[in-house]
Amino acid sequence: MISVLFPGQGSQIVGMAREFYDNFDYVKNYFTEADEILKNKISKLVLDGPKENLDQTENTQPAIFLASYAIFQVVEKETNFNINKIKCFAGHSLGEYSALCCAEAINFEQTIKLLKDRGKSMQNALPKGEGGMIAVLGTAIDEIKKIIIESEAQNTCFVANDNSNGQIVISGKIKSLDSFSKILDSKKIKYIKLQVSAPFHCPLMNKASEEMKEKINSTIFNKPKVKIVSNVTAQPLDDPDQIKKLLIEQIEKPVRWRESVINMINIGAKQFIEIGPGKVLSGLVKRIDSNVKTNQVNNIVDIENLFND
Repeated sequence: MISVLFPGQGSQIVGMAREFYDNFDYVKNYFTEADEILKNKISKLVLDGPKENLDQTENTQPAIFLASYAIFQVVEKETNFNINKIKCFAGHSLGEYSALCCAEAINFEQTIKLLKDRGKSMQNALPKGEGGMIAVLGTAIDEIKKIIIESEAQNTCFVANDNSNGQIVISGKIKSLDSFSKILDSKKIKYIKLQVSAPFHCPLMNKASEEMKEKINSTIFNKPKVKIVSNVTAQPLDDPDQIKKLLIEQIEKPVRWRESVINMINIGAKQFIEIGPGKVLSGLVKRIDSNVKTNQVNNIVDIENLFND
């Protein structure tokens, strides 16, 4: 069985989905529709940049969705893709919205509007420069939680993403992250400071989740055609009310990606297809279980023999 994955923030590149845009008129139509809905040239930003504008969270989130959705539509229309063969969909953070839209729980217009608002709310939840994120490498999550306590930053430093074996992302206030980093240095634990504008997926995002609560609750959600694995619970679900509740919680709760992948494998997923820019999620899946098959769809060549196994 197959699970389909949709990437999150950090996967964006200028020119993503360009080949699909150039070769399929219906993809051009999605880009034009996105411009009209958002009342700005998101299409130009996706195709031509500049990168510094594309990397602004309020632009990044709808842009990655637009690219992912367009690529998914090409896969669905141009291959022998059969949604009945799909075990479930999953997306990393904003990718969960891409998954919901492609599973027809919400429509294109609703999704891109919600992501524009979500990106703006998350970007503005804290004053610029007050928060950040660090990816810790090669260390178990329980050890990282102990270090957070050791750094006396339990209330300002949090696990944001449990991505894979040996990749945990921490969100927090800059001063707390500095204290945390010094302990990592003393223990010779590798880490990378991420180029993000805010500390996502932690309680510091409370203002953003409050702003998004009304917008999400006022949006009509349908039962998705395929079950969606929630970032919050790491479990598949298809109840619209539960989906809405968890999307609100997702802004402040950690992304349980490692557990999500394990759970998808445990219920029968043997192949993972990453649809959208980059191949970050495929790499994480391979670190979690090297025995499963992974594919990425970034260009037309990628889709030609996708289901020919």
